[in-house]
Amino acid sequence: MKKILAVVLGVGFFMSVTHAQDKEIRPAAIGISYILNDFQTADLIRSTSLSRVLANKQWAKPKAMSPGLAVSYFQGLHKHIDFAGTAAFSFLRYPLPDKFFHSDRLLIEADASANFKMFSEKYWFQPYLIAGIGASMYGGKYFGAFIPTGVGMKVNLFDDAHLFTTAQYRIPVTTETANYHFMYQFGIAGRVGKIKEPELKPLPPAPVPPVDTDKDGIIDSLDKCPTVPGLAKYDGCPIPDTDNDGINDEEDKCPTVPGLARYAGCPIPDTDKDGLNDEEDKCPTEAGPVSNNGCPFVDTDGDGIADKDDWCPTEKGLKENNGCPKLEEYNFNANSIQFATGSAQLLSTATKELNKLVTIMNEHPEFRVSIEGHTDNTGKAAFNQTLSERRAAAVKDYLVKKGISADRLDTAGYGQDQPIDDNNTAKGRKANRRVDFKLVK
Repeated sequence: MKKILAVVLGVGFFMSVTHAQDKEIRPAAIGISYILNDFQTADLIRSTSLSRVLANKQWAKPKAMSPGLAVSYFQGLHKHIDFAGTAAFSFLRYPLPDKFFHSDRLLIEADASANFKMFSEKYWFQPYLIAGIGASMYGGKYFGAFIPTGVGMKVNLFDDAHLFTTAQYRIPVTTETANYHFMYQFGIAGRVGKIKEPELKPLPPAPVPPVDTDKDGIIDSLDKCPTVPGLAKYDGCPIPDTDNDGINDEEDKCPTVPGLARYAGCPIPDTDKDGLNDEEDKCPTEAGPVSNNGCPFVDTDGDGIADKDDWCPTEKGLKENNGCPKLEEYNFNANSIQFATGSAQLLSTATKELNKLVTIMNEHPEFRVSIEGHTDNTGKAAFNQTLSERRAAAVKDYLVKKGISADRLDTAGYGQDQPIDDNNTAKGRKANRRVDFKLVK
């Protein structure tokens, strides 16, 4: 195809250049085309208007146009811009201004233009706009210049050939030697030059594979442990076990402290921080003493005294009363336990109050009571000591008679040694003549 076109177009205007092509840029090509020169339509448009010519369908018919042949050279400059050089040959009577010719003469028109394409070469269909500059020679005597403008369309047939057609409006620059006219072009073009094939370089000889003794993918020259399989991140050595607990550092959450696998390499935890690890702690989330297996002591009544130390574990009490409430809180008034002056005989008010104590002790069989007698400082100390002991015994005897076991009652006498008020006043001496009741274990 290329050689046939070269013979037909044997015009020494162009030389092809062989070079590597971008697939989106048009390769160098030479084309031949059939042309028609239309002076009539151009003259009607200038003498009337384009709209009138179109409305009245006054454009020239092909038989009124002058035919010819053209050769063209194309070369892509950019994927959207091509260079086009064309030489057109026609025999016609050129309508030059103020001149008349009796016979046809040879018109040669040569132009160089840029084709502005919508699509690159990877598409088979490419419309484009034309703008350039040209020169003409008519009858070997009249030389002129013109500006070719117009539109074109290219259709790729194969990688080496394509059809093209253009419609150009040629505007004279030298109005004395050139005239306005249309030129229509219908042609075929083929690639020139050879497609440069990529140079294939011979493959270098296969390198000798480096030695990898332990087959861990790290060659011996880079492997710090060449005989033991390892990982690249450890320079070819196995994953370390810093704390030597049998769990590698990547799986050990405590890599510097020996631990157990079930705790991800950490020691047995002590969740409640009570000094007893969770595996030995029966209450791992509540702090408690080791003596109670890591559990806090129960304080049923919430009085701050653990049940193990609370004589009254179900009733809020006082620490000084071993976790029990004072007897006074059971509506018992020890101040009402009075005796006849200088004797151990209980008054009637005293027995009434002691009956309340009988009820309390029956309701609380766990209670043991210490009965402590006291006197004021009237009289001799030895007498007062004996009197305090007798009064404590009198209270115990009364309670035993009311059914309270003697084992639950202790007595003591302190005479005048433990006053709670001033013995120099009648009020104070009355307060000191008393019997105290205390819960004991």
